[in-house]
Amino acid sequence: MSRLTQTFFARDTLTTAHDLLGCLLVHEVDGQRVAGRIVEVEAYTGHDDLASHAARGKTPRNTVMFGPPGISYIYLIYGMYQLLNVIAKPEGVDYPAAILIRALEPVEGLQFMAARRTGRRRVEWTSGPGRLTLALAIDQSLNGIDMTAPGSPLYFEEEIDVPGEQVQTGPRIGINVSEPWQSMPWRFWLRDNPFVSRAG
Repeated sequence: MSRLTQTFFARDTLTTAHDLLGCLLVHEVDGQRVAGRIVEVEAYTGHDDLASHAARGKTPRNTVMFGPPGISYIYLIYGMYQLLNVIAKPEGVDYPAAILIRALEPVEGLQFMAARRTGRRRVEWTSGPGRLTLALAIDQSLNGIDMTAPGSPLYFEEEIDVPGEQVQTGPRIGINVSEPWQSMPWRFWLRDNPFVSRAG
Protein backbone atom coordinates (compact mmCIF):
# COMPACT_ATOMS: atom_id res chain seq x y z
CA MET A 1 0.00 0.00 0.00
CA SER A 2 1.24 3.48 -0.80
CA ARG A 3 1.13 6.60 1.33
CA LEU A 4 -1.20 9.39 0.30
CA THR A 5 0.74 12.31 -1.14
CA GLN A 6 0.22 16.03 -0.89
CA THR A 7 -1.48 15.89 -4.32
CA PHE A 8 -4.30 13.84 -2.78
CA PHE A 9 -5.00 16.62 -0.26
CA ALA A 10 -4.46 19.49 -2.71
CA ARG A 11 -7.99 19.22 -4.11
CA ASP A 12 -11.48 20.35 -3.23
CA THR A 13 -12.00 19.72 0.49
CA LEU A 14 -15.31 17.87 0.11
CA THR A 15 -13.95 15.59 -2.62
CA THR A 16 -10.95 14.72 -0.47
CA ALA A 17 -13.16 14.05 2.57
CA HIS A 18 -15.26 11.62 0.55
CA ASP A 19 -12.17 9.90 -0.86
CA LEU A 20 -10.55 9.45 2.58
CA LEU A 21 -13.21 6.87 3.45
CA GLY A 22 -11.62 3.42 3.18
CA CYS A 23 -8.07 4.74 3.54
CA LEU A 24 -5.86 3.82 6.49
CA LEU A 25 -4.69 6.21 9.19
CA VAL A 26 -1.33 4.90 10.42
CA HIS A 27 0.71 5.89 13.47
CA GLU A 28 4.13 4.30 13.88
CA VAL A 29 4.82 4.09 17.61
CA ASP A 30 8.17 2.70 18.81
CA GLY A 31 8.57 0.79 15.57
CA GLN A 32 5.04 -0.64 15.62
CA ARG A 33 2.31 0.16 13.09
CA VAL A 34 -1.03 1.03 14.66
CA ALA A 35 -3.71 1.64 12.05
CA GLY A 36 -7.41 1.99 11.41
CA ARG A 37 -9.57 2.20 8.31
CA ILE A 38 -11.32 5.57 8.03
CA VAL A 39 -15.09 5.15 8.23
CA GLU A 40 -16.26 8.67 9.12
CA VAL A 41 -15.03 12.23 8.48
CA GLU A 42 -16.26 15.82 8.53
CA ALA A 43 -15.20 18.71 6.28
CA TYR A 44 -14.66 22.31 7.40
CA THR A 45 -13.87 24.78 4.67
CA GLY A 46 -13.44 28.47 4.00
CA HIS A 47 -13.67 31.68 6.00
CA ASP A 48 -17.47 31.70 5.73
CA ASP A 49 -18.06 28.24 7.29
CA LEU A 50 -19.33 29.28 10.71
CA ALA A 51 -18.68 25.78 12.10
CA SER A 52 -14.97 26.10 11.31
CA HIS A 53 -12.36 27.11 13.88
CA ALA A 54 -11.15 29.66 11.34
CA ALA A 55 -14.48 31.45 10.90
CA ARG A 56 -13.23 34.36 13.03
CA GLY A 57 -9.80 34.53 11.45
CA LYS A 58 -6.33 33.26 12.21
CA THR A 59 -5.37 32.52 15.82
CA PRO A 60 -2.44 30.70 17.42
CA ARG A 61 -4.68 27.63 17.72
CA ASN A 62 -5.85 27.42 14.10
CA THR A 63 -2.82 28.76 12.22
CA VAL A 64 -2.08 25.43 10.54
CA MET A 65 -5.52 25.52 8.88
CA PHE A 66 -4.13 28.31 6.69
CA GLY A 67 -1.11 26.23 5.71
CA PRO A 68 -0.45 23.78 2.88
CA PRO A 69 -2.37 20.56 2.22
CA GLY A 70 -1.41 17.40 4.09
CA ILE A 71 -0.53 19.08 7.40
CA SER A 72 -1.96 17.74 10.66
CA TYR A 73 -4.18 19.94 12.84
CA ILE A 74 -4.61 18.50 16.34
CA TYR A 75 -6.42 20.36 19.08
CA LEU A 76 -7.71 19.73 22.58
CA ILE A 77 -11.40 19.88 23.55
CA TYR A 78 -13.01 19.66 26.98
CA GLY A 79 -9.49 19.69 28.40
CA MET A 80 -9.04 15.99 27.70
CA TYR A 81 -9.76 14.89 24.10
CA GLN A 82 -7.34 15.48 21.23
CA LEU A 83 -8.92 15.61 17.78
CA LEU A 84 -7.06 14.95 14.53
CA ASN A 85 -7.68 16.90 11.33
CA VAL A 86 -5.74 17.08 8.08
CA ILE A 87 -5.52 20.21 5.95
CA ALA A 88 -7.15 19.64 2.55
CA LYS A 89 -7.66 22.33 -0.10
CA PRO A 90 -6.34 23.23 -3.55
CA GLU A 91 -2.68 24.21 -3.55
CA GLY A 92 -2.09 27.95 -3.29
CA VAL A 93 -5.55 29.03 -2.09
CA ASP A 94 -5.64 31.41 0.85
CA TYR A 95 -8.64 30.06 2.75
CA PRO A 96 -8.45 27.71 5.76
CA ALA A 97 -9.84 24.18 5.45
CA ALA A 98 -9.52 20.86 7.25
CA ILE A 99 -11.04 17.39 7.50
CA LEU A 100 -11.79 15.96 10.93
CA ILE A 101 -11.14 12.22 11.25
CA ARG A 102 -14.24 11.11 13.19
CA ALA A 103 -14.03 7.30 13.34
CA LEU A 104 -11.84 4.34 12.39
CA GLU A 105 -12.24 0.58 12.10
CA PRO A 106 -9.24 -0.99 13.93
CA VAL A 107 -6.98 -2.90 11.52
CA GLU A 108 -3.41 -3.15 12.88
CA GLY A 109 -1.87 -2.95 16.34
CA LEU A 110 -4.97 -4.31 18.02
CA GLN A 111 -3.18 -5.26 21.25
CA PHE A 112 -1.73 -1.75 21.43
CA MET A 113 -5.21 -0.23 21.05
CA ALA A 114 -6.75 -2.63 23.55
CA ALA A 115 -4.15 -1.65 26.17
CA ARG A 116 -4.94 2.03 25.66
CA ARG A 117 -8.70 1.45 25.75
CA THR A 118 -8.84 -0.92 28.72
CA GLY A 119 -12.32 -2.00 29.69
CA ARG A 120 -13.84 -0.90 26.39
CA ARG A 121 -15.34 -3.16 23.75
CA ARG A 122 -13.49 -3.18 20.43
CA VAL A 123 -16.37 -1.34 18.78
CA GLU A 124 -15.79 1.52 21.24
CA TRP A 125 -12.02 1.86 20.76
CA THR A 126 -12.08 4.20 17.77
CA SER A 127 -15.75 5.09 17.20
CA GLY A 128 -15.33 8.81 17.80
CA PRO A 129 -12.74 11.53 17.17
CA GLY A 130 -11.50 11.60 20.78
CA ARG A 131 -11.55 7.83 21.08
CA LEU A 132 -9.43 7.16 18.00
CA THR A 133 -6.64 9.49 19.05
CA LEU A 134 -6.50 7.79 22.44
CA ALA A 135 -6.34 4.35 20.81
CA LEU A 136 -3.61 5.35 18.35
CA ALA A 137 -1.61 7.50 20.83
CA ILE A 138 -2.06 10.66 18.76
CA ASP A 139 -1.55 13.91 20.67
CA GLN A 140 -0.61 17.54 20.16
CA SER A 141 3.08 16.71 19.84
CA LEU A 142 2.10 15.71 16.28
CA ASN A 143 0.30 18.98 15.52
CA GLY A 144 1.52 20.77 12.40
CA ILE A 145 3.53 17.92 10.90
CA ASP A 146 3.48 17.10 7.20
CA MET A 147 1.61 13.80 7.08
CA THR A 148 2.67 13.30 3.46
CA ALA A 149 6.42 13.63 4.09
CA PRO A 150 8.63 10.54 3.85
CA GLY A 151 9.47 9.37 7.35
CA SER A 152 6.46 11.00 9.01
CA PRO A 153 5.28 8.76 11.88
CA LEU A 154 1.65 9.74 11.22
CA TYR A 155 0.29 9.28 7.71
CA PHE A 156 -2.47 7.95 5.47
CA GLU A 157 -2.33 4.96 3.12
CA GLU A 158 -4.51 3.79 0.26
CA GLU A 159 -6.48 0.73 1.35
CA ILE A 160 -9.82 -0.14 -0.20
CA ASP A 161 -12.05 1.51 -2.79
CA VAL A 162 -15.45 2.34 -1.34
CA PRO A 163 -18.44 2.07 -3.73
CA GLY A 164 -20.38 5.30 -3.90
CA GLU A 165 -23.58 3.67 -2.69
CA GLN A 166 -21.87 2.81 0.61
CA VAL A 167 -21.18 6.47 1.43
CA GLN A 168 -23.76 8.44 3.37
CA THR A 169 -23.75 12.17 4.03
CA GLY A 170 -25.44 14.41 6.57
CA PRO A 171 -24.97 17.38 8.90
CA ARG A 172 -21.87 17.60 11.04
CA ILE A 173 -22.14 16.56 14.69
CA GLY A 174 -21.93 18.72 17.78
CA ILE A 175 -22.04 22.15 16.17
CA ASN A 176 -24.42 24.97 17.06
CA VAL A 177 -24.29 27.64 14.38
CA SER A 178 -26.74 29.43 12.13
CA GLU A 179 -28.06 28.06 8.87
CA PRO A 180 -27.09 27.03 6.30
CA TRP A 181 -23.96 25.85 8.14
CA GLN A 182 -25.84 23.88 10.77
CA SER A 183 -27.33 21.61 8.09
CA MET A 184 -24.52 21.41 5.55
CA PRO A 185 -24.16 17.70 4.58
CA TRP A 186 -20.40 17.76 5.09
CA ARG A 187 -20.16 14.65 7.24
CA PHE A 188 -19.35 11.47 5.31
CA TRP A 189 -19.55 7.93 6.68
CA LEU A 190 -19.76 4.29 5.60
CA ARG A 191 -23.25 2.85 5.66
CA ASP A 192 -23.84 0.16 8.31
CA ASN A 193 -20.28 0.24 9.61
CA PRO A 194 -20.39 -0.48 13.39
CA PHE A 195 -17.43 1.79 14.11
CA VAL A 196 -19.15 4.98 12.90
CA SER A 197 -19.66 7.32 15.84
CA ARG A 198 -23.31 7.94 15.08
CA ALA A 199 -25.40 6.20 12.44
CA GLY A 200 -27.77 8.99 11.50
